[in-house]
Amino acid sequence: MSEAWLDEIRWTSDGLVPAIAQEAATGKVMMFAWMNRESLAETVASGYAVYWSRSRQKLWRKGESSGHQQKIHAIYLDCDEDVILLEIEQQGGIACHTGRESCFYRRFEDGEWRTVTPVIKDPNEIYSGHK
Repeated sequence: MSEAWLDEIRWTSDGLVPAIAQEAATGKVMMFAWMNRESLAETVASGYAVYWSRSRQKLWRKGESSGHQQKIHAIYLDCDEDVILLEIEQQGGIACHTGRESCFYRRFEDGEWRTVTPVIKDPNEIYSGHK
């Protein structure tokens, strides 16, 4: 497959593009991360979400430590060609490293951020128990 489709994306000066992962079945936003050309190409090739970790400066295959992979249903590019939307099936029902369904678990209420979503599984169990 030609990689011309990757050239249509407006990458940041760092060679990244923001990516939003949305649960295909419910439309719920699960997480936000960054992708580079290599991670997006691998996502397309493998059918599972692969991101770029800015903190670790390496590819981050979602679920490689936790087992909570994101199976790709569809990939969209926004009208400005600078944001990717991944329609995914969140395996294991947990997208967040905190053990919650979604990374967006705090809501602004009455002048403060309040946790509104419970932990499904203790992160210590997720990351120590999976190999």
